Amino acid sequence: MTEEEIKRLEKDVKKYKRLASEQAMELHDLIEDKLPEAYSELLGIAQATYVACKNWDDATQKLLAAQAETV
Repeated sequence: MTEEEIKRLEKDVKKYKRLASEQAMELHDLIEDKLPEAYSELLGIAQATYVACKNWDDATQKLLAAQAETV
């Protein structure tokens, strides 16, 4: 894998980490400020948080694999 491709993967990891953090903050805000009244929002926000974290993990694993190939 080229250095340019690895840099793109690093950029992807940073992007997905930011998105996962933003989604986690939304879940935190729901828990801290809106529950139990807004319980109907919980599943949707929890699912979106899971997906965001999974995307970050997938991107991280791709980066680690690419870095291991170049060693």
